Amino acid sequence: MQNRDTLQRFLFENSNVRGIFVHLGNSYQAALSRYDYPETVGRELGRALAATTLLSATIKFDGSLIMQTQSEGPINMLVAQCNHDRHIRGLARWQAEALAAQPDDRYGAGHMTITIDNRNDERYQGIVGLSGGSLAQAIETYFKQSEQLQTHIWLVADRDQAVGMLLQHLPGREPDPDTWNRIETLGATLTSAEMLRLSTAEVLYRLFHEEEVRLFEEEPISFRCSCSRDKVADMLRALGADEVRDILRQEGKVAVGCEFCNQQYSFDAVDAEALLATDTPTPQSRRTH
Repeated sequence: MQNRDTLQRFLFENSNVRGIFVHLGNSYQAALSRYDYPETVGRELGRALAATTLLSATIKFDGSLIMQTQSEGPINMLVAQCNHDRHIRGLARWQAEALAAQPDDRYGAGHMTITIDNRNDERYQGIVGLSGGSLAQAIETYFKQSEQLQTHIWLVADRDQAVGMLLQHLPGREPDPDTWNRIETLGATLTSAEMLRLSTAEVLYRLFHEEEVRLFEEEPISFRCSCSRDKVADMLRALGADEVRDILRQEGKVAVGCEFCNQQYSFDAVDAEALLATDTPTPQSRRTH
């Protein structure tokens, strides 16, 4: 498979149609390795990571874009995040018995929340129902309702990779008013097998060889969690000295785990007193954590 862990933008010349293609390989595997996901849940996490990366490429921002689902179905919570540097992370929570009983109904009744945390602007949040139980359908509905943009998304994942493609019709006049309908119809012929097997350039040629398409350079994607020992220390300071010391009396240490990457941070009594005694971040401990 070519183009692992890359994002590529493309556009159709003399039109208002743009596209984005995402391949996730090692980054997807890194997210999967954090928990023992059932295959169905792992593939849905892959689709979510691909979708979030596609969404992040439709806007200009300095921060992070977070997509979260909450539902009554077997996959009752799913979170995927991508920041402006194309660093991704994600996790899912599931109900094993419900998953075994309803393997085809992954979500049931629920909703999707899309949050943009932009350092240079106000925080934005949009909510849409999980219509049809499909992440792609929910995102298409989000763009139609919130952004008034015609958008089509394809998402697929297997054990090894997750792939996504987005086509979007931007507002404005164009020479051929039938361009969007023609491109969307051609895009609908794309199969999951082709998405998983072909490179971006091969997919675009397979679908749109009669169109004039400009393909941009690849942008790298990587799995990276934003947690750190210093951030955990800051969180413990905010918790307060009394609460931290109470945990130490009961447990002998303060243990904090990151849900996204499963990294464990441990603070013994000496570590805890050192961080409580100063308002500055603690140095990296030489103890194992």
